[in-house]
Amino acid sequence: MNPSLATQQEARTAAFSMPLEAIDPANPQFFVDDTVGHYFERLRRDDPVHHAHNPVAGDYWSVTKYQDIMQVDTHPGIYSSDWSNGGITMVDFPPGEQQLQMFIAMDPPKHDEQRKAVGPIVAPGNLNNMEKLIRERTCKVLDGLPRNETFDWVERVSIELTNLMLATLFDFPLEDRQLLTHWTYVATSLKTVYTPDGMEPQARMVELGKMLTYFTRLWNERVNEPPRTDLVSMLAHGAATRNMSPREYMGNLVLLIVGGNDTTRNSMSGGLLALHNHPEQYSKLRANPALIESLVPEIIRWQTPLAFMRRTAVADAELGGKQIRKGDKVVMWYLSGNRDEEAIEHADQFIIDRARPRQHLSFGFGIHRCVGNRLAELQLKILWEEILKRFPVIEVVGEPQRVRSTFVRGFTHLPVRIPG
Repeated sequence: MNPSLATQQEARTAAFSMPLEAIDPANPQFFVDDTVGHYFERLRRDDPVHHAHNPVAGDYWSVTKYQDIMQVDTHPGIYSSDWSNGGITMVDFPPGEQQLQMFIAMDPPKHDEQRKAVGPIVAPGNLNNMEKLIRERTCKVLDGLPRNETFDWVERVSIELTNLMLATLFDFPLEDRQLLTHWTYVATSLKTVYTPDGMEPQARMVELGKMLTYFTRLWNERVNEPPRTDLVSMLAHGAATRNMSPREYMGNLVLLIVGGNDTTRNSMSGGLLALHNHPEQYSKLRANPALIESLVPEIIRWQTPLAFMRRTAVADAELGGKQIRKGDKVVMWYLSGNRDEEAIEHADQFIIDRARPRQHLSFGFGIHRCVGNRLAELQLKILWEEILKRFPVIEVVGEPQRVRSTFVRGFTHLPVRIPG
């Protein structure tokens, strides 16, 4: 459901009347209330490369337009993602503490080498091999849903399907797959500006240490076996990853768990909510199921499950008419870029039959483009194919509860009902 029109109008008035220098889009309440879009609209119009201050993260450049984001994302030699320069999140961690070393938070050549080690997991041949299993599991989950009864779509469908997929990618024991949900929460819940209700650093590292212990056992089993087509085996046998430090292994596990779990999960929930809020699009889809091909990338654009990525300037540069200095923190708001009318026609509308539905920033761009993007699209495609075969409509019957985070844009609960 959408926040009420009155609430949205009040939020828009507040966003457009606030002094520019006071706007800090990294306010988690804006995301909980789903009102952050008004602040992005204001910044795209009045100050696309905006110098902001956050009480926890400090000063940063807030980049809100599509082309400016592309400029940052495609110039890693100027805008670094390396963990030693601050990494991909907004908060700077003390040296050696909490900042996990994962390949998304590395610059070339190390980034390229480690990314290459896991690339085969989503090669076309491997995706073809997984499609039947994904469909079988999707059918089983959907067939087990109740009729004429309210239930939580996030728990019963989104979490369950992504957990099963992640367990397959890691060849992780299915009986323990709920641990993957727990570790996803732990990985993204460090108490910071964008997760103020998150875990304290020491408690979080204790839990991630348990994850590392579990996956180290899997590593030790597979490093002494012939190479297999699961992520643990690929890391254990990869030339660039087989000698990783425990901290790097932990970091890459976090990256792969969150990348394979949280993002697809929230697109599964966000897509259903978007269709509920745009019934004319839902009717269009039911009348023509072939539109699933363009529906899926439109859901991913609309939801933008990871709202931003951070970079750090390693050289002076000009961006959007502003002077960026070496050492400055630069935040690319993918969520805002995906609503930029100058780049995407009718960007603030949910349209399932767009002519160019893949013109979005949700997967990032350049060398850090999401390695699992095709797998995410395949999971969503199969989900909607099987939903349309079974259910004329799925009704959202209560307000969604959103994650209190400015990084992961997602849901904790989505109450639904299937008539029948």
